[in-house]
Amino acid sequence: MDINPDDLVKLKKKHPCGSFEWLVLRSGADFRLKCSGCGRQIMISRKELEKNIKKIIKSDKREP
Repeated sequence: MDINPDDLVKLKKKHPCGSFEWLVLRSGADFRLKCSGCGRQIMISRKELEKNIKKIIKSDKREP
């Protein structure tokens, strides 16, 4: 999967705050995500993230 910083990912399960969307802050072997609802930041492994992703919303900030 091609997941880059500043992308928005929609996960299968919602965060306790009610949001499904997370902003990718860092990518690599593991990811740092920021909840779009409450701002909580988490670290998650690539394997676990790829399993739980429903949709990737690409950032418009990067060149194509």
